[in-house]
Amino acid sequence: MTDKTVDARIPLTVLGAGAMGTALVRAWLAAGHPVTVWNRTPSRTEALAAEGATVAASAAEAVSAGRLVIACLLDDASVGAALDGADLAGRDLVNLTTGTPAEGRARAVWAAERGARFLDGGIMAVPPMIGSPGSGGYVFYSGSADLFEEHRATLAVPAGTRFVGTDPGFAALHDVALLSAMYGMFAGMAHAFALIGPEDIAPEDFAPLLVSWLGAMSGSAHQAADQLASGDYGKDVASGLAMQVAGSATLLRTAEEQKVSTELLTPYLALMERRLAEGHGEEGTTGVVELLSLRRAATDRA
Repeated sequence: MTDKTVDARIPLTVLGAGAMGTALVRAWLAAGHPVTVWNRTPSRTEALAAEGATVAASAAEAVSAGRLVIACLLDDASVGAALDGADLAGRDLVNLTTGTPAEGRARAVWAAERGARFLDGGIMAVPPMIGSPGSGGYVFYSGSADLFEEHRATLAVPAGTRFVGTDPGFAALHDVALLSAMYGMFAGMAHAFALIGPEDIAPEDFAPLLVSWLGAMSGSAHQAADQLASGDYGKDVASGLAMQVAGSATLLRTAEEQKVSTELLTPYLALMERRLAEGHGEEGTTGVVELLSLRRAATDRA
């Protein structure tokens, strides 16, 4: 072991010992980092203490233990409450608490006022993926580029790292955008399984078809991105909006026949119909993005 290797294992503090916080602590401990941990409910730190973590009696005490402070708490308000009264001057605060872009930006200002550098994070993983090489988990980071570069190796121990900009709100924005897409996919899967539910079709036989189809269709995100960047929503369209709207009636009739609610489908189909009514029948579906923009709606009303 070289001196450089020892030096790389810097001490750090983790605030929060929930499922995710515990996974993070264990990953850093396994890599040889000295970790000080604090949790509002002290009993949750007992197992980590047995594994080598130092348990602090208060968040302020935990912060004083080292320069790098990781917060992984319930919400943004919990971060403010935990750090109220802690001396953050000269500290590097990395907030891995789930929040909104506005909360990330406000917390960055809050940290700067207290003399700390700030980095916000959005964890794209569940606890079992943390510290597991090859799991595919990673964390979006945004805020202080200097902080990220200095601590990049340490931050990469629990999961991969992706720096998405100096705007402190961008990590949360990327996180929530991907999660929103995920829930849209979950909605589609739920509707599909509901359709086949009454029939003699085994869900486990249908699932591979669903995975294959959704995987193939997910590639259309690249085309949508190209259309959004160019402003040409008709570029390389194989199936126009007029055709798709006409075909959507079959989806609704099938749901009626199968006695399945259409509540997961109709909001999106309604957006397609609105876009078609505006005269965009030769486009694909990318143009519905404009209908979702409240900024555009305000401009239209003006």
